[in-house]
Amino acid sequence: MNAMWIQQAGILLLVLSLSGCAGLLVGGTAVGVSVAHDRRTTGMVVDDQTIELKLYDMLNKRLPPGNQISITSYNGTVLLTGQTVSDTARWQAEDIARNFREPPVRIVHNELIIGPPVPLSVQSSDALLTTKVKTALFQINYISGFDPTRVKVVTHRAVVYLMGLVRRNEANAVADVTSQVGGVQQVVTLFELID
Repeated sequence: MNAMWIQQAGILLLVLSLSGCAGLLVGGTAVGVSVAHDRRTTGMVVDDQTIELKLYDMLNKRLPPGNQISITSYNGTVLLTGQTVSDTARWQAEDIARNFREPPVRIVHNELIIGPPVPLSVQSSDALLTTKVKTALFQINYISGFDPTRVKVVTHRAVVYLMGLVRRNEANAVADVTSQVGGVQQVVTLFELID
């Protein structure tokens, strides 16, 4: 048993030391786990991850320095949050996202704000709020078949954005529960309804 543990730890260290491959391995594992409960196809989950990575790279190359942009893709719908250095950069980011073709982006929600990057304390507060919302969604146990892991939660400056493929009753329940979480200043629903 100890030898097996040492072998597994060695493999883990080897994987972690290969930083270029570790992301692929971790990403592949995450896809396998998330697809089990996701209403998106496996291909769409991979496409969304590809959109996020490629679009992030494109924005870094094409926009002026000093922006702090987060990209979230769900079922080909892209949410841009964060700050840009100018109104021009804000619209350039949206234009780049709208014209992204491999894989195709269907819809872009541009929630970028013009201003300096938010401090780490605000980012930490947003991360905590995201966790609190995700945890609160497990209270929705009165809707048959509802799985809270199907809801993508993104928080920026205490505004919570909700994405996912959900039924109308699920969307209403998720928005209601989210609005009651302490610290949430606003709830923005970007759901795709499947009923």
